Amino acid sequence: MTTAPPLEFRLLGPFGAWQDGERVLRGLRRQERRLLAVLLLEPGAAVTTDRLIGLLWNDDPPAAARATVHTYVGRLRAALRPYGLRVDTRHDGYALDLPATDGHRVDVTEFRAELGRAAAAGDPAEKTRRYDRALALWRGPLLADVVDDALRDRLDGRLAELRLSALEQRARAQLAMGLHERVLADLTPLADELPGREDLVAALMTALYRAGRRAEALELYERTRAYLAEELGVGPGPALATLHHRVLTADPRLDRPPAPLYAVRVDGEWLPWSTGGHPALEFCNTFAGWRRAPRIPGSDWLRTYRTLAVWAGHLDLAEEGVVAGLVERAERSPREAEAVLAEAREFRTRLYACLTDPTDARAFAAVAATAREAARAAVLTLGPDGLAHWRLTPAAGLRLPLYATARAAADLLTDPRRLTIRACPSDDCGWLFLDAAGRRRWCSLSTCGGGAGGGG
Repeated sequence: MTTAPPLEFRLLGPFGAWQDGERVLRGLRRQERRLLAVLLLEPGAAVTTDRLIGLLWNDDPPAAARATVHTYVGRLRAALRPYGLRVDTRHDGYALDLPATDGHRVDVTEFRAELGRAAAAGDPAEKTRRYDRALALWRGPLLADVVDDALRDRLDGRLAELRLSALEQRARAQLAMGLHERVLADLTPLADELPGREDLVAALMTALYRAGRRAEALELYERTRAYLAEELGVGPGPALATLHHRVLTADPRLDRPPAPLYAVRVDGEWLPWSTGGHPALEFCNTFAGWRRAPRIPGSDWLRTYRTLAVWAGHLDLAEEGVVAGLVERAERSPREAEAVLAEAREFRTRLYACLTDPTDARAFAAVAATAREAARAAVLTLGPDGLAHWRLTPAAGLRLPLYATARAAADLLTDPRRLTIRACPSDDCGWLFLDAAGRRRWCSLSTCGGGAGGGG
């Protein structure tokens, strides 16, 4: 028996249903889309007929409203049946079950789940990644083409507030990583639209100050103070007032956080120093803390897909034009980029295990499997230097940096230098490096080995 591919329902913006990248359920009428959306907002829960009537007709139903709802449900059942979905009758209402095992997705459900994961994350980079993923699901107001503002509030007025809160929390995490440029880009368009949100204003003021735009930060505060006084009859809260004082006095506590340890800035991304001697080793290294548990916050450099692409260019695994194309494609397809990034993180974990323990057959098998995929996406070309070179084709898509790394890893695993790989034993390090002379125990960081053995 062949199982139909799952559906993806999009409610954050215009209503839409998609299967394998194709729009489906196009024949649903506006009221039928609204009814289906109500059921999708509460998957598995029974929604009474009275509530459906109130939402479908804004509490001004026609005389035959119950019969009409029954007709709508019948049409929905017929439309959903080919996709393996059912609208069940439950007492005086209806429910749409979406079993997790079937793979069907609703963007509202995913949004809430990502917010929970972001709140639980301890690392600012992980928080930012989770908030990025959640906010990327928004394409406009809830059911923009199906309901008006009043009905939107009745359906779930908390969603818009959750989005704004997510923007503010993401800005805090970005500021903790020194990414004030991103905060400026994200929040500046909202400053005039939402003058009363003090958390948003505080984040934007901090970003402006760190960007050397102190006067603009003070102007933003004055606009916010005036708005609060005129519209709400209150003054700024203690947190915003304290921030204002610190901006006025150039408090050093407002200065940007320090750059990550042992990092270099490349095309707007923080990347770890190149000390391992081979791209496969550099991919495994972090800013600090491979061995420490829990991991040092902010130690991981592999934060976004853009970081991965820029890293590949920095290590000469991808040409500059290719990197630019990958970044552009990732911006157009954020979910695909997020999936590739997750693959890259998993590959890195397996590669580190494979390189540090030659007897780890499971890790080797995982690395080898990715290397085989990379080989299928590569062609042998003749370069201007007269030598042949393996090049990944455009068919590799967003996986190109991952495949390039896998090819480099495979080359290292077949090279006698593989036997000279060492892992720095420092608790705060664990970086991998090549030691052809067999004389080094520590990596090349002067802080490793208590400062005694760093030079190597």
